Amino acid sequence: METHRKEREARPTTAVGTPDGTDAQAHGAERDQPPSTSAAHRGRWDREALETVLRRRFFFAPAFEIYGGVAGLYDYGPPGCAMKNNLVQMWRQHFVLEEGMLELDGPALTPDPVLRTSGHVDKFQDWMVRDTETAACYRADHLLRDALQARLDDPTLSAARSSAERQDMERTLAHVDELTADELAAALRRFDVRAPDTNNPVSAPYSFNLMFQTQIGPTGTIPAYLRPETAQGMFVNFRRLLDYVGGRMPFACAQIGLAYRNEISPRAGLLRVREFMQAEIEHFVHPERKAHPRFHRVADDVLVLFPRDRQSAPPDSERHRVVRMRAGEAVAAAVIDNQTLAYFMARTQSFAYSIGLRPEHLRFRQHLANEMAHYARDCWDLEVETSYGWIECVGLADRACYDLKAHSEVSKVELVALDKYDEPRTVQVFEAVPVKRVIGQRFKRDARRLIELLQTRLDEVAKLRLHEALQTRGSHELDGFTITPDMVEFQRVSRTVHSETYYPSVIEPSFGIGRLLYCVLEHAFYVRAGDDEARAVLRLMPAMAPLKCAVLPLSKNEVFDPLLQRVSTALTRAAISFRADDSNASIGKRYARADELGIPFGITIDFDSVSDATVTVRERDSMQQLRGDIDAVVQAIADMCRGEAHWKSVSEERERYGLQRFEGQQTTHG
Repeated sequence: METHRKEREARPTTAVGTPDGTDAQAHGAERDQPPSTSAAHRGRWDREALETVLRRRFFFAPAFEIYGGVAGLYDYGPPGCAMKNNLVQMWRQHFVLEEGMLELDGPALTPDPVLRTSGHVDKFQDWMVRDTETAACYRADHLLRDALQARLDDPTLSAARSSAERQDMERTLAHVDELTADELAAALRRFDVRAPDTNNPVSAPYSFNLMFQTQIGPTGTIPAYLRPETAQGMFVNFRRLLDYVGGRMPFACAQIGLAYRNEISPRAGLLRVREFMQAEIEHFVHPERKAHPRFHRVADDVLVLFPRDRQSAPPDSERHRVVRMRAGEAVAAAVIDNQTLAYFMARTQSFAYSIGLRPEHLRFRQHLANEMAHYARDCWDLEVETSYGWIECVGLADRACYDLKAHSEVSKVELVALDKYDEPRTVQVFEAVPVKRVIGQRFKRDARRLIELLQTRLDEVAKLRLHEALQTRGSHELDGFTITPDMVEFQRVSRTVHSETYYPSVIEPSFGIGRLLYCVLEHAFYVRAGDDEARAVLRLMPAMAPLKCAVLPLSKNEVFDPLLQRVSTALTRAAISFRADDSNASIGKRYARADELGIPFGITIDFDSVSDATVTVRERDSMQQLRGDIDAVVQAIADMCRGEAHWKSVSEERERYGLQRFEGQQTTHG
């Protein structure tokens, strides 16, 4: 959700788990910090140079490119595919395994009733405009945002505008995501926003549903959609999941899979695509008990927050800044609604650090009131600053009990949890008393079945829902009966109970894998001066790198072949992915090729290796080297790839690994 911000200086940093092992929390000294997306700040990333490397080394490329390609569809090449798999593996370790979550894998094809109940059929839409002459389509809010940002960033245009006009642009840009269709139309007219490709006028905004519609089966009688999110599969399987955990609450389920959205005008590479991988968590919890048993572990973690009251402040004011707060402090001050939501925010932040996102370019932005669904309690986005501005990569929402309640009502299957009390309690309960005379007159021989249903088969939740439906709609369908208000009376009575039935609330962290991957690449990219030319480097975390090690014989000399085989075998046994490069290029150029792929370590086999079976290991960012026997070098690399060590610690404790500083090759020929 990009908004116009004041410029701030970027500080070079290294995240938790980086090769030098520094702690990202050390960057949280200031309390307030202005969130910037100015052109000068975005220019700190050389997007063109990065994307040239990504295309040339086939991290990803437009799908079906030989046929002209299709906007919003991409193929991941070998390094991109490896990085995506690494990211998913790290996510699964960080959340599913460490948090003891269940995992589900459901189909992408979703029948219409499921997504109609969830609200996607009616409400999953964006506002679209068309070029009035060419009929080219644009997403209205993005068109307005890009036009205003360009004008504010252009010094020649900006200087010619009045202060009032500039303030109007800044104010509109700051709240562009909140505008209704009528407000969007008025803003497009007021600022004379035109189609960027033709400079033609555009139409008034109108809604466009973002789901791909299809049919299931040869007759085409079962309407369906490709899922726009993975969450619904977990909601509709709630009863089975609850049974799997033995009825114990709270619990969490995760799902990783593809989702599909028919974006109006997908641009910005992997940041806005039509098919993408999601990793979502549904944490089911009692609606009135949202404390988290592990919250004490993250209570002192410093979160970078951009609460809604600060977003609403004037863009140039001191209050329009992010604030750094400990998670426990944020919950106590009601900045974050509850412990469980704050817990997942802290865990999400630590995950972001672990994959290599730079701490000074991260923030949690709270949804404004009119951005949230009516049922939601609190929502935050983890946003990452890139050359495109602030990009939403993770959404964290307290969705209350809306999803399970909606699916229960439509499916007639109660998706509820049972809370058994340690001791009996006297409570006020809701009773549905059938009016037998009216029911008998209406349903004749079926009257007894309806009376039994009302007296014995409805739980507290179902009775409350029946009462609410009769009050608001005047009738309710129940097990084939149309019930009207004259057929049932409701009363509250005291009763001793041993348990409580309730709809669980849902805390939902939702991760966009492709977006996170692209942000990692932008944050990792830099250009290093070389002897003859500047060289591109991807400073990727070892766990994220597509390959962990490059194996480089000093030259293409068959005398190195036996050692190359020994090194390859040792790396394979240690489950370390590697690439051997025995081409005729100089060793420096081969190092540069590896650095460009983000490979963190390089093993060099030289003529000394032939005589004493030792090799050197080079670290990508410092370009320092250590030497030791093959097993010692492989062990050190394995420890660094697992995060159990980093280059600085290995260098300092090199004697423990049986390594020594590399002073230069002693033997210069075979």
